Amino acid sequence: MGMTLMLIMIGLLLLGFPMMIPLIVASIVGFVMMFNGLGQMETFIQQMMGGLRPASLIAVPMFILAADIMTRGQSADRLINMVMSFIGHVKGGLAISTAASCTLFGAVSGSTQATVVAVGSPLRPKMLKAGYSDSFTLALIINASDIAFLIPPSIGMIIYGIISQTSIAELFIAGIGPGLMILVMFSLYSLFYAYKYNVPTEAKATWSERGRSVRLAIWPLFFPVIIVGGIYGGIFSPTEAAAVCVLYAFLLEFVVFRSLKMPDIYRIAKSTGLITAVVFILVAVGNGFSWIISFAQIPQAVLESVGIADAGPVGVLVTICVAFFIACMFVDPIVVILVLTPIFAPAIQATGLDPVLVGVLITLQVAIGSATPPFGCDIFTAIAIFKRPYWEVIRGTPPFIFMLVASAGLIIAFPQIALFLRDLAFR
Repeated sequence: MGMTLMLIMIGLLLLGFPMMIPLIVASIVGFVMMFNGLGQMETFIQQMMGGLRPASLIAVPMFILAADIMTRGQSADRLINMVMSFIGHVKGGLAISTAASCTLFGAVSGSTQATVVAVGSPLRPKMLKAGYSDSFTLALIINASDIAFLIPPSIGMIIYGIISQTSIAELFIAGIGPGLMILVMFSLYSLFYAYKYNVPTEAKATWSERGRSVRLAIWPLFFPVIIVGGIYGGIFSPTEAAAVCVLYAFLLEFVVFRSLKMPDIYRIAKSTGLITAVVFILVAVGNGFSWIISFAQIPQAVLESVGIADAGPVGVLVTICVAFFIACMFVDPIVVILVLTPIFAPAIQATGLDPVLVGVLITLQVAIGSATPPFGCDIFTAIAIFKRPYWEVIRGTPPFIFMLVASAGLIIAFPQIALFLRDLAFR
């Protein structure tokens, strides 16, 4: 049965169907094979609706809406200008500023694709003008945007937390350490690249210019303070933090900055609604599919066939990383989390692994896969936004992918990179 479902999904994907169609068709075929018909189809529908029942899912459209408001307004530009004023003049400073801006915007959006658009659009022309190659520039933008999947708020962590019943607040704070580690790695590589190719530096900003950039960015900088401080200060939950972010983004862009007008609300709401609909359909169908494969005991059969039960904690973590990394090279990250997490759940429980550590590694792997050929979603976002050919977009990615994979290895070897802040806040 498992092979049949896999062949159906692969076949429909190769025919060009969007991911929700292979999931739906495979789920229905699996249901018919198990129950000899569609007579009890309401059971499958109930499982799908059950996937949308957790209140934590409300945070997803809220963070998407907040990110959309900020992207269309001035928040992203103000954050970028502030970073540039402080480190734009050092060797490799423009590239380091790009990576740091991706990290900052990730801390207010939670979306890799939104970060590609918000940071890449203004900084790519500056990097090209400064002498960086387009392949390096594009690779830096799409891979630094992966940090948005680790730095809270992270939509990927919300989905994983719901599927695995893991604390989203703990996942959020555990992602900070790995995110900052990757930022340091990218910054060092940018410094090496700038010296190797003798890239000119930007003009040094005066202290008055820096002060002005900080004053302009002070309001957007409150986004991560609201999210992290509010959650870990016990003021509100991650779901409530998302709603507060929307309110803050609205007041900031419509009232304080006045960068958006009331007619813009329709376009923003429509964009958020379309993205949310796709995400929620995937979540519902993914939950139904997970129920079917669990009912058929496919996860147990798969794990037994690869011998993961005898691999030990490190072997399980390595297997999880490889499986999620490869899957996200071909399939949407949310779908991969929905499908693969239940498959590995028995092995995670059997080895006693910390679900928060597993969640950080899974989130990192889906982030890496999002920027990895052949079908990483951030690659195609960059192609659409920057109007560059596929091969040019992916040509500079290998060094960044190597650093991201190395960061996963470091987290497996030294779990406290992810768990130190979590233990500090919750233990």
